[in-house]
Order: sequence, then structure tokens, then C-alpha cells
Amino acid sequence: MFLPIFFIFSFLFSSTNAADFCVGDLNGPVGPAGYSCKKTATEDDFSFSGLLRTAGNTSNLVKAAITPAFSTQFPGVNGLGISIARLDLAVGGVIPMHTHPRASELILVMDGTLFAGFISSDNKVYSKSLNEGDIMIFPQGLLHFQINTGKTQSVAFVSFNSADPGVQILDFALFTNDLPTDIIEGTTFLDAAQIKKLKGVLGGTG
Repeated sequence: MFLPIFFIFSFLFSSTNAADFCVGDLNGPVGPAGYSCKKTATEDDFSFSGLLRTAGNTSNLVKAAITPAFSTQFPGVNGLGISIARLDLAVGGVIPMHTHPRASELILVMDGTLFAGFISSDNKVYSKSLNEGDIMIFPQGLLHFQINTGKTQSVAFVSFNSADPGVQILDFALFTNDLPTDIIEGTTFLDAAQIKKLKGVLGGTG
């Protein structure tokens, strides 16, 4: 009788909140599973103040801004399979065609009007105009986009089922690096002049 009780109490008292969460140590190594754990967590690790209340700077090529609260910015979500970001889109602003390799995305429109959609693996398009209070889901790994089609600034919040969803923007993947023009031409059916123009706009070479 003594031994079972001993093991129960040993388990209870040896359990720590390290099993409940793993606040990311941003100074430590990071791998596919996220950051290693901080030795000591504080209340501040589990809150993220101010940044998501502030509009992002949309004075750029795509007239849009993304303010993330992923594990790198918000270490408390490390390992919990959840994160959030704020989207700001000026009139005509666009979040270009992109994918999140590690997460599905849910968008909630707070202000304005967005036209959003995704393309399934059988190349079917699912798109819809979204107004204030509307939500839409974008399944993991599928190409998707958002465009401000309204007459005012748009604000939305996007949540992910990963602390680090990752992102690959299609245009940037093709035209911001040194992938040779002839390779892009052969794999996309774009002509060399178009490719060089896009490389010039986005900073690519080759």
C-alpha cells in the first residue's frame, strides 16, 4: 500500500508547469518544433500589449502591412499551436498570393471590405467578398490572397493553428532572388521581358 501512495505523491510533486507550456527562449536554438524553453517564465510572457492596437505602415509596394504575434514576437505561444496577426490594407492594398506551410488561417474582418480567396490542390478557386464581422478559413498550404476592394482602410485579424505558421509569397519566391530568368521563363511561361521587369521591381537578379 505504501509504494503506490509514494509513487503518486512523487509524481504530483515532481510535476512542474514545464509540462503546461514552453515559453520560447529567443536566445536559444530553434528547430522545427519551435524554440527551446525559457528556464523561468513570467506573467509578461503570456501577454502581448499594444502592437496589435497600432496600425501598420501601408506606404509600400503592396499598400499593406502585417503585424505578427508569432513565437518570435510573442514567446508565450511557443509550442501551443496558436498565433495571431493584424492586417492593415490601404485602399487597393493586397496581401499577394501566398501559402503558410505549417498552418491553416482564419481571418476576421474588423473594418472595411476585403475580397479574399484560396486555390485548392485541384485548382478550384474559392473566393468571397468579406465585410466587417465576416470570417473565412484558408486551409494549410494552399495559395490564398486578400485585397482591399473597398473605399476605406481595411483592418483584419488572422489566427493560425501554429505558433510559427511560416509564409511563402509566390511573387517574392520567383522574383526576389537569383533564380535565372531562363529557368523562370521555362517553368512559368512568362517571357523574359516580363520576368526581368518583375525582378527589377522586387530586387531579384539573374
